[in-house]
Amino acid sequence: MPAYWLARSKINDPVEYKKYTDPLPAIFARHGGKVLARGGKYRIMEGPETFHRFVVIEFPTFEQAVACFESKEYQKAASFRRGGAGVVENVIVEGGEATPR
Repeated sequence: MPAYWLARSKINDPVEYKKYTDPLPAIFARHGGKVLARGGKYRIMEGPETFHRFVVIEFPTFEQAVACFESKEYQKAASFRRGGAGVVENVIVEGGEATPR
């Protein structure tokens, strides 16, 4: 069953943040992830306007998504934004039975 990694982010330092984002597509691909949305046009329909970048990545399974997040390569990349370059909220959710296949 597919799982989705949803991220909302606020970029504080674009130069340092880019060090985080540049390796991500290859990391996601190695774990079976497919980026469905990354950046681009958005509209906040309800809730706080804290975040300004939104990402959706599909993985074949929940376990693969979690393994990607917990991988050494992702954690290394994330260290750049965790140093103050940005604030990110990550959630991984399984598609569930109601998700069309």
